Amino acid sequence: MQLGAMQVDAIADGTFSVHPKYFGGGVAGDARPEFFGRDNLAWLPIGCFLIRTGERTVLVDAGLGPDQDELPHGMRLVGGQLFVGLGALGVGAGDITDVVITHFHTDHVGWLFDLAAEPVFPNAMIWYGAADWDYFVNGPGDIRPHIRDGFLAHADRQHPLTHDTTVTGGITAVLTPGHTPGHLCVSLESGPAQLLLLGDAITCPIQLAEPTWHSYGDVDPTTADRTRQRLWTRLETIPGVGAHFPALSAGQVLPPSRWIATAVNGDQLQ
Repeated sequence: MQLGAMQVDAIADGTFSVHPKYFGGGVAGDARPEFFGRDNLAWLPIGCFLIRTGERTVLVDAGLGPDQDELPHGMRLVGGQLFVGLGALGVGAGDITDVVITHFHTDHVGWLFDLAAEPVFPNAMIWYGAADWDYFVNGPGDIRPHIRDGFLAHADRQHPLTHDTTVTGGITAVLTPGHTPGHLCVSLESGPAQLLLLGDAITCPIQLAEPTWHSYGDVDPTTADRTRQRLWTRLETIPGVGAHFPALSAGQVLPPSRWIATAVNGDQLQ
């Protein structure tokens, strides 16, 4: 997507197979068959976004990495493809100047550090919500040991955020807690063009039609629901895309309340 002077590319690190029960124990196993169309699963991307401004090359989220994760109800995360997408765009690990992590769930931090806890992106600063450090690195949150060790060993390369913060001109990290304590979205603005990268604050546009469907991964479901409702309102005027949106396509909410896809790869957002 061309966002004013910014080039924004969506890259899938892999696949997330999602069962209806992901959205809550009370959701019927055969709900929304048009969405959960094969083996009662929806096949969603593990999304990352590359933003090139001319001066900075910013990666939003770092996928699952060369890893996989088994979840209940036959759900599965399989990663490892981020560098296929980066290579197709002519971008190497050393070109990344900043990595903005929307939250510390496994499928968003997997390429940050290798198994020796060394940075995969050697020249990048890492930005994230400080409350996620407290919950995942120092607290009870589930995190791979080498990722925890990398965060601890390379604190000088990090920007833990306690309030909305400008990463660079036109790119702002906006705290949106609930899914995790330090979850953030990334607001992009170039001239009149705007785009909101939602992370997992909204898992999928189907939640607009099913407002009681939350996320299996919500640390604080009540706060996550309030955050999601605020974001739906914001998406009435600004297009947005989440890390697991089908095809990683941006869209916005238009009356009557429904999701309208407004941009796919190659289109301009104006």
